[in-house]
Amino acid sequence: MKTYNSRLEKISLAVFPYLWVIFFLAIPLVILLKISFSEPIIGKPPYSDMLTWMDDHVLLIKVTLINFFSIFQDDLYVFTYMNSIQIALISTIFSLILGYPVAYFIATCDPKWRMTLLMLIMLPFWSSFLIRIYAWVLLLSPTGIINSFLMHLGLIGSALPLGSNSVAVIIGIVYCYLPFMILPLYASLQKIDPLLLEAAYDLGCHPFKAFCKVTLPLSYKGILSGSMLIFIPAVGEFVIPELLGGPETLTIGRILWGEFFHNRDWPISAAIAVALMILTIVPLMIIQRLQRGDHEAS
Repeated sequence: MKTYNSRLEKISLAVFPYLWVIFFLAIPLVILLKISFSEPIIGKPPYSDMLTWMDDHVLLIKVTLINFFSIFQDDLYVFTYMNSIQIALISTIFSLILGYPVAYFIATCDPKWRMTLLMLIMLPFWSSFLIRIYAWVLLLSPTGIINSFLMHLGLIGSALPLGSNSVAVIIGIVYCYLPFMILPLYASLQKIDPLLLEAAYDLGCHPFKAFCKVTLPLSYKGILSGSMLIFIPAVGEFVIPELLGGPETLTIGRILWGEFFHNRDWPISAAIAVALMILTIVPLMIIQRLQRGDHEAS
C-alpha cells in the first residue's frame, strides 16, 4: 500500500505541472495562433473559421498570413515596436543603475537587517498596482506636488511637462519593477565569497578595481535575470503607458488594446501578440544559452 501511494504521489507530482502548462499556456497559445492566421469578419466572433467541412465531407483549411505582413508593412506598428523596445531598454538600464547599489548594500550589511530591508523592498507590492500608478499621475501633473514645490521655491516660473510623455512612463516602469531587479541581484551578490575580495585586496587591487574584477563578473547572472524580469513585461506594458503616457507615447500594449477592443480586429491583435511573444522569447533563449555555456565551462 505504501508503494502504491508513493507511486501515486510521484505520478501526481509529474502530471500536475504538465496539466498546468497544457491548460494555461499551450491551449491559450493555440487559440491565439488560430486567431492570428484567420481573416477579420463582421460577426461573433469577429474572425473567420480556419476549419470548414464542405458538403463532400472534405475538410477545408484556410490560413492567411496577411495579418503578419500588415504588422511589418505598416509604419505605425514598426514604430510602436521600436518605441516599446526603447522604453523597456531605458527602463531596464535605469533599474540596474538604481537597483545594483541597493542590492549590494543589502547583501553586505549585517545579516540581522537583511530580512527587514528585503521586506521594505517588497512593501510596495502590498498596495494596489493602480493606486501606485495614480500616485505618480498626481505627482507628475502640472498642478502636482513636484511642480507646486518647485514653483513655491521659485526654481521654475511655470509647470514642467513631467507627465504625459515617455519620461513619465519610464519613471513608472522603474518604480513598479525595481524590486524585480533588486531581488535577483541580491541572490547573486550574497553568494559571493568575501574571501575573494580579500584576496584581491592582498594582490594590490583598490576597492573599485576589486569590484570590477571580482564582484561585477560574479553577479552577472543576477544582472541578466533582473534585466529580463523587467525588460520582458515592460515591452508589452499597457497600464503604465496608458495612465502616465500622453497620446504621442505609443507602445505595443496600447496598440494591442486598441485593435482588440476598439477596432474589434481580433486577427491583427493576435498577430501583434504573437510577434511580441517571439520578440520576448528570443532574448530568453540567448540568455539561457549563455548560462548553459557558462555552466558547461565551469
